[in-house]
Amino acid sequence: MSDATTTDAAADAAAPPAADAAPADGAAASESTPAAAASADEPQEEESTYQCDPVVQLEEVEVTSGEEEEDIVFKLRGKLYRYGETMLDKGSGKKQWIERGVGEMKILKHRETQTERLLMRQEKTMKLIVNALVDPRIVMTKNVGSDRAWVWSCFDYSEGTLEEEVFSVKFGDADNAAKFKEAFDQSQKNMAALQEGADAAPSAEADEAADALAGLSTGTAEKES
Repeated sequence: MSDATTTDAAADAAAPPAADAAPADGAAASESTPAAAASADEPQEEESTYQCDPVVQLEEVEVTSGEEEEDIVFKLRGKLYRYGETMLDKGSGKKQWIERGVGEMKILKHRETQTERLLMRQEKTMKLIVNALVDPRIVMTKNVGSDRAWVWSCFDYSEGTLEEEVFSVKFGDADNAAKFKEAFDQSQKNMAALQEGADAAPSAEADEAADALAGLSTGTAEKES
């Protein structure tokens, strides 16, 4: 065998096989075509413009608490108890202290009538658990064995009907309990003075003032006529 033949055979052996050769540009394009077609067939997401109107139209309602015309004279957080029968002991005459809830014990004063009342609502639910006029005849005493609680009886209207109840309110410490008692005593004095003023007979000065007002009204009417 000649040297030329040997050299050609070695060159053919060193060259890569045709199957291992890099694909032509046309082949690459043909292989990518199915994927491109698949993406083109996928549905395009569109932004929805559908508007759903409510079936029932709710009107805005103004909620009142009944305290809008009153000023807060005293306010302090405490826990309220009522002395009475439980649901299971209803009618049995067996009474015990029943917790009514935790909330702010308030003394409210009406701006126009100047009357004062005790009011307390449960936290979160805002349910009324005390609604009683500050009666000067109420006697408030310390709870047995505690300097943080006071006990009293009164006519309560928290359930919508006037009922005589026995309550006890317990505060966080003795100082807060003393502050409540001091504020309540002052409210009782205010209510007593208010009642005395309402029951008092008209004085001579009051009569003169009434006559003066009547004269002014008459004079105005005469001028207008």
